[in-house]
Amino acid sequence: MAKKSTEQLDPEEIELIEWCIEVEGFLVAAGASEREAQAYIEEEAEWFTDLFFEGYSPEQAAQEALA
Repeated sequence: MAKKSTEQLDPEEIELIEWCIEVEGFLVAAGASEREAQAYIEEEAEWFTDLFFEGYSPEQAAQEALA
């Protein structure tokens, strides 16, 4: 039987991950490959996290990234 993970994500972490997935979609729509968008978000994770907590929408965050 598989062992359950004792580490659970809190709702805010889940919301941040979902937000980043939406940002990725906007970056891909602007011409980035999925791999490029994911790598950029990973490289700039702290910056994107700041934007999330500052209340940016995923579209606004993608626009900032593309500026």
